[in-house]
Parts: sequence; structure tokens; C-alpha cells
Amino acid sequence: MRAGLDSSGYLMPGMADWGMDPPALFFALSVMFIASYVQAVAGFAMGMILIAVLGGVRIVDFPTLAAVVSLLSMLNSGIALLGDVKNVDRRIWFWLGVGQLPGICLGVWLITALYQQQVLLLELCLGLFITLGGLSMMLRPEPQAEPSRSPQTFVVGFLGGTLGGMFAASGPIIGWFGYRQPLPVGAIRATLLASFLFTTSTRTVVVGVQGGLGETVLALAAMGIPLVVLGAWLGRAFPPLLSETALRRGAFVLLILMGCWICFSVLMRAL
Repeated sequence: MRAGLDSSGYLMPGMADWGMDPPALFFALSVMFIASYVQAVAGFAMGMILIAVLGGVRIVDFPTLAAVVSLLSMLNSGIALLGDVKNVDRRIWFWLGVGQLPGICLGVWLITALYQQQVLLLELCLGLFITLGGLSMMLRPEPQAEPSRSPQTFVVGFLGGTLGGMFAASGPIIGWFGYRQPLPVGAIRATLLASFLFTTSTRTVVVGVQGGLGETVLALAAMGIPLVVLGAWLGRAFPPLLSETALRRGAFVLLILMGCWICFSVLMRAL
């Protein structure tokens, strides 16, 4: 039985015992390891997996979870980008970043306000985000004839930044946009990693300035770092017997099911 539940049923952040008992802590760390392994093999959505599973089972409050995911995703993106910076499309990265900056601030404000006043609405937003994000990732976008113009890139950056500010995962929007660009796959991958690194590092700074990097966040992130590194290494060194395509499809289906379950549970509790 978990101790320290607040009125909405979430574990209160900032507790000396990190707000969860050993089984819950073991589960959270296991999900971090698995998400890092999947990302290393399939190259996508570690943040979405963490937010979907840990947010779906309500193991820790949303602001704390998003802050932890930001720190871990920042580490993962930074490691993956090493030696690949030269392939970043600087124009697209710049205009995405210009849009992301205000979007991140808005997203952080939204998750804080909704958690304090409308938890069920926040959970519904999470469920819709995971469901639609999983669906979008199952579709292969067709490349455009020409790169997107700066105003379009700015708008995508703002929308992705807002999602990144709320849920520390902007992949569904920015990833879709990236693969629409008529660029080499290596350039798209490097640009997306650089964009994710900007989102997570900026979000971490914003949350830190607001005092949101408390004991719970730092403790969970510190325990998760070695597992994320280990999962990334094992994913590259020992890929699963499943094909990458099968792994992607399985993960996307699980994300969609998790998102639908979250939406269903919210609607049942609201009735």
C-alpha cells in the first residue's frame, strides 16, 4: 500500500522516502530501463513510454514525473547526438527552437495549473496525447518537395514545445515534421535529437527556476541514470530477436492501448 496519497490519488512529491514504496520504485526503475532499451533499438519515444506507463498507473504525480523524464531524456538525447552534431540542419533547428521556447513555458504553466485545479482534465489530455501520438507514429509521412519555410517551422516548434513543456515528450509533432523534410535520414535524426535536447534542457531550466527540481525528482533521476545508460548500451550491443519493424509496431500498439485505457478510466471516474 502506498503512503502519502494526496486528495487526487497521486503520491505527494517531495517526501523523504520519494513518495513510493520499494515495489513501486522497482517498477518505475524497470520501466526506465526498458524504455531506454527500446529507444536504443527502435530509435523513438523513450519519453512517451515513460509518461504513458508511469503516468497511466499513477505511480507519481505528473509534474514530478515530467521533470524526471526531462532529465533522463536530456541525457539520452545528448549521448545519442555525440559525434553527430555536424549533421544537424541548423536553419530548421533554429526556427524550431525559437518556437519551442515560448511553447515550453506555456506547457509547464499548463501542467502545473491543471494538476492543481483540474487533475481529471490533465489525465484526459495525457490519454489523448498518448493515443494520437502512437497513431501518428504508426503512419509514415511522405517527404515534401521542399523544406518547410521558417514560419511553418516556428509554428511546429511552438506546438511541439507546448507538448514538451506539459509531458516532456514532443516527439509526435516534431518527429512527424522532421520526417516530412526532404533531407537525408542522418540529417533528420541529428536535427530531431538536437531539438529534443533543446526541449528537455530548456524545460529542466524553467522547472528548476520555479523550484520544481526537488528531492523526489533528483532522487528518481539519479537512480534512473545508470539504468538508462545500461539500457541504451544493451539495445545497441544485444538487439532483440524481433525485427525493428515488429518492435516498433508492438510498442506503438501498446502506447495506443495505454492511451485509450487512460481516457476510459478518466471518463468513468468523471461520471
